[in-house]
Amino acid sequence: MHTKFQLLFLSLFMTFLSFSQNMKEGFSYLETGKYQAAETFFKAILEEYPTNKTARLCYGRAVGLRGNSAEAKQLFTQLVNEYPNDFEVKLNYGESLLWNKEFHLAKAYYQKLVAEDANSFPALLGFANTLSNLKEYKEALIYVNKALQVSPENPNALISKKYIYLGHAYQQQQLQQYEAAERLLQECLSLFANDRDVLLNLANLYLIMNELEKAEMTYKTLFDTSKTYEDTISALNGLSLVLHLKGKEKKALQTSETAYHRLRKQFNSKILQQTTERYIQALIWNKKYTKAQKCIDELITKEPNENWVLALRATLNVYKSNFKESLADYEQILANDSTSFDGNLGKANVLKALGRYDEAYAAAEKTLTFYNNQKDATNFINELDTKFSAFYDGKASYSFDNGNNEAFSVENTVEVPFSTRLKLLGKYQFRTTINSVTQNNANSHAISAGLAYQFAPKIIFKGTLGITSATAKTTNYTQLLADFSLNVQPFKLQTLDVGYKRELQSFNADLLDRAIVQNHFYANYNVSTNFNLGWFTQYYYTAQNDDNSRHLLFTSLYYNLLSKPSLKVGLNYQYITFEKQVPAIYFSPEKFNAGELFLNLIKDENITKSNEWFYELTAATGFQFIENQERQSTYRFQGKLGYKFSNNCLLNVFGTRSNIASATAAGFTFTEVGLRFRWVFGDIFRVKR
Repeated sequence: MHTKFQLLFLSLFMTFLSFSQNMKEGFSYLETGKYQAAETFFKAILEEYPTNKTARLCYGRAVGLRGNSAEAKQLFTQLVNEYPNDFEVKLNYGESLLWNKEFHLAKAYYQKLVAEDANSFPALLGFANTLSNLKEYKEALIYVNKALQVSPENPNALISKKYIYLGHAYQQQQLQQYEAAERLLQECLSLFANDRDVLLNLANLYLIMNELEKAEMTYKTLFDTSKTYEDTISALNGLSLVLHLKGKEKKALQTSETAYHRLRKQFNSKILQQTTERYIQALIWNKKYTKAQKCIDELITKEPNENWVLALRATLNVYKSNFKESLADYEQILANDSTSFDGNLGKANVLKALGRYDEAYAAAEKTLTFYNNQKDATNFINELDTKFSAFYDGKASYSFDNGNNEAFSVENTVEVPFSTRLKLLGKYQFRTTINSVTQNNANSHAISAGLAYQFAPKIIFKGTLGITSATAKTTNYTQLLADFSLNVQPFKLQTLDVGYKRELQSFNADLLDRAIVQNHFYANYNVSTNFNLGWFTQYYYTAQNDDNSRHLLFTSLYYNLLSKPSLKVGLNYQYITFEKQVPAIYFSPEKFNAGELFLNLIKDENITKSNEWFYELTAATGFQFIENQERQSTYRFQGKLGYKFSNNCLLNVFGTRSNIASATAAGFTFTEVGLRFRWVFGDIFRVKR
């Protein structure tokens, strides 16, 4: 009997060793991520040993890690019911809750596991990951640190810790707590030196904060410390975007070209797409539309309905002012994916450009339903809110000329919108002028009110009526004022204004004393192009109550050298003729010709951000020809410098100096300086939606 028992024990021992040895193969599959092979392996084991706990646990893990989380949870539920006191079984059940994204259940379960064994590394790390998924990042960091105390430098715990930091920083970024997000990312970077994920997140945060120098420095750090060729290309893609935002379009294209030409077919699809996308964007930024179109056409042929390709074509059409074609692409993007950020906000921008403001609001608000508090979308809505808010604009100026005329004027303008189509217009002006030699002085007050209405996206009507009263040396009187205009966009990149304006000649006291009323019939026509050339033409026919009339033609051909800031150079030509010549009263030549070369530098106040300066400078020189007299050289300087305190408030000074003939005389110089203040009332008087 003793011998038989020894033989049985030896047989069982050899079977156990053989079974354990066979299981090592399955363990290896799990450890190396070959979950399909692991599932097949342990399924075969269970056919022979259906009750083996270890094989059941390993099979459940293989099933869950391969993606079938629901089945894995069922398997572990059976095990935890059979082995309610087995801590390893409970750990696997807790992990299955994470796989099923049942984070609230997992939180309560892991709390029990940690209470049961406060030094269990899997329990502590599982609890940290659960809290991270619930966006409870502060608590998650506490427990991942506890896990690292149990198992220092554990790679899984370190990865979790990094992503807890990244998640917490992103949470703060979404709340627009940018400084807090930066602190978290910098702290993470101190723990994970030059980590590519942390650097990319930090650079993106700086872009959102408009901290372009810091963003550039971060991308350069990524470039210098890149461990892979693909990370180097990611850094170049980021640098290209920063250069674009800094207005350095040529450098942006050069940087993007470097990245694009380094691409290899074996690179992952994400980096291939990202780099191709940035390269085409850089071509568009540099107005190389033909080359960009060719690249997009090639992509469309290969991938005809890919959203990122459609977005590139939509962007190109926006830059070319083909807004209807762009809108069609954004609609297709949304048909493919209704949650697409590019589709929703891109559509909003195009609708705004088309003058369909209510629809633009709706598209931007829809974007926020998918991307809560997203900065670009909220900024877009804020810009529209500012556009459709009541505002006050006040100007005060002092002018003088070498004809001994001085004038002081104040102008107050108010606009109150009732909807995105209708607004109330109001204006009050006061002007007092005196001639220091003749001591002739006069005052005038003018008040007017009216409406602006958008009949269609490309047709806007403005009309105001008012009265002006003047007190002059020999007379007091009141006159009717009127201003009616129609703004139309007949074709792409073209605008046309036609209108009628009735006003009083109020340049100096002598003219106010004569009560000369002017009835202007005018048209302004501007043509822009996609190759930086533009042409503006203006025609005025003026009928006056002193039985005189005037024709005025002005035309300007200009070229845009830069876009940020805007820099234009061009040629201006002006022709004037009066039916009657009354030089003793006002400048009224039978023929007047003037030509000038000009330069205009401007940082537009409308696109200037809060707490930034804006400016404008125009310098021009040329010649004027009055009747048959010898030509006379001319000059003109106009400038503006201001500061934008917020989106609702700005202040600027302005000035003009010119010697071009005016309504009073030829051969004179005129100077004006002034101050302007603008206040947007915001929530007080804003269109309600």
